[in-house]
Amino acid sequence: MSDAKRTPLYDFNVAHGGRMVDFAGWEMPVQYASIVEEHKATRAAAGLFDVSHMGEATLEGPDAESFLNSVLTNDVSGMDDGKALYSLMCHPNGGVVDDLLVYRKREGSYLLCLNASNVDKDIAWLETESKGFDVSLVDVSDSYALLALQGPKSFQILGAISSVDLSGLDYYRFVEGEIAGVACIISRTGYTGEVGVELFVASERGEELAETLLEAGLPHGLVLAGLGARDSLRLEAGYSLYGHEIDDVVGPVEANLMWTVSLKKEGDFIGKAAILSKKQNGPEKKIVFFKTGGRRIARPGTDIVISGQKVGTVVSGTFSPILNEAIGAALVDASAAKSDELAVELRGKSYPVARTRPPFLPLNPQA
Repeated sequence: MSDAKRTPLYDFNVAHGGRMVDFAGWEMPVQYASIVEEHKATRAAAGLFDVSHMGEATLEGPDAESFLNSVLTNDVSGMDDGKALYSLMCHPNGGVVDDLLVYRKREGSYLLCLNASNVDKDIAWLETESKGFDVSLVDVSDSYALLALQGPKSFQILGAISSVDLSGLDYYRFVEGEIAGVACIISRTGYTGEVGVELFVASERGEELAETLLEAGLPHGLVLAGLGARDSLRLEAGYSLYGHEIDDVVGPVEANLMWTVSLKKEGDFIGKAAILSKKQNGPEKKIVFFKTGGRRIARPGTDIVISGQKVGTVVSGTFSPILNEAIGAALVDASAAKSDELAVELRGKSYPVARTRPPFLPLNPQA
């Protein structure tokens, strides 16, 4: 991992026993103790995640809103100050450049949160497409550390150390304030399906904030959680991961993400024609989620079959500690997407799977 980047919390992660791995070119903790226990603790109490590998960019200017509406599938025109929005950014073919979060700070001023593996690609894409718009785009990824505090006790932990009253902070809203004297953007978003926040903080104060949150959270059952638990939590919640459920070819129609697409918003946006065509004519492939009924994990790349004939490929697979069975997602032929005869091919044997509509268990991040 000699060439891998390190987040501002690298020393914190190592000091607290993080097992570091290379993820998207970053040295990241895959786990601190047990992925299963970190997962369970996040569902029952709270988990603290270092997600500082994610990218951030500021977009400002009089044309910021119209530019974003031209490159995003969702509609930013209805956003007010303090609103966050999830959207896709698509290629002309309807495939996905990236999925991202957009934060409106004020009129003409936005913060974008980008996937770690796509930051350079996203910035280049946005810069190219911004020609002709009066906007300024700046990559500020190095300026931020990003912490995710997720779980049903998140707001109890924050209550005693926050300078602002978070009791009225609605889902997909954010405020600026201090946590234990550290200035943050406090965003009620997350990637686990649980109640929680994501905290954008100056990179040089990230470790200080992490230590404070850990100390405040321990009496509530908070644990440090790594990428392993983050992936199993997001898959239980049925959330897409770039490079798995969505990619340069697989778009919102295939991935059941049409709720992120505003076909009626004013003006055109990149990918609209292709998305509309797939919606009207039907896609060739579809993403389906499944349970295996056992503990044997179907890893990405595993064949999905019907009566021995390949009809698709697993794109995500993990073990659900809450369901005590393996779960996954697969990209399958559209004609097979509603079949009750899907199976995974493992070591030459077929094992039936049960199609499941996500989330895999009752979750309420808006509670």
